[in-house]
Amino acid sequence: MKKLGVYLVALSMVFAFTGLGNAASKGYVGIAMPTQSSERWIKDGHTMKDILEKRGYQVDLQYAEDDIPTQKAQIENMVTKGAKVLVVAAIDGSTLSATLDTAAKSGVKVISYDRLLVNTKAVSYYATFDNRKVGQLQAQSLLDGLKKFKGKGPWNVELFAGSPDDTNSFYFYSGAMDILKPLMNKGQIVVPSKQIAQDKIGTLRWDGAVAQSRMDAILA
Repeated sequence: MKKLGVYLVALSMVFAFTGLGNAASKGYVGIAMPTQSSERWIKDGHTMKDILEKRGYQVDLQYAEDDIPTQKAQIENMVTKGAKVLVVAAIDGSTLSATLDTAAKSGVKVISYDRLLVNTKAVSYYATFDNRKVGQLQAQSLLDGLKKFKGKGPWNVELFAGSPDDTNSFYFYSGAMDILKPLMNKGQIVVPSKQIAQDKIGTLRWDGAVAQSRMDAILA
């Protein structure tokens, strides 16, 4: 909810600058989410929609089900229908440049939500977590569990990272390595497969089936 609060502050600022915040004329907001396969995206999207509609805004909430052409088409349709503000949680933050640049030329304000939109100057605001800190907390939680259930170690651990087309995954990985790498160097954590680099352990689209397939191959 903290990030949603940041988002709403950003949205209020956008409406103030564009003149959409007055009572006589509430704005039309397009919210482009990546997928409904994860509960967090469903919850985030509908929470934003509910809050904005209660404040008098017209909201178009769309999910692209991890299909990039679908998300592009959804955003283009929002602009065509008159959206003045776009909230975009991208499937791949590097693939929407032309679409967003066209929207910005039409006066549309863009809020990059959670995942950074890159290769474009169309972004007005960016609402996200401290993602490196998230990675550090994930790694510390792993260590706490190992100490509690597996004793003093050394511990065998296989690493899995997020989607390589999600900019957040690089921060998660860096934060986790802040905690784990020193223990790897000391031999306290051992990675039997020796697959450590992010390009070796990434999980495209955060797909559990992809991660399972890789784990099966490691254990084979």
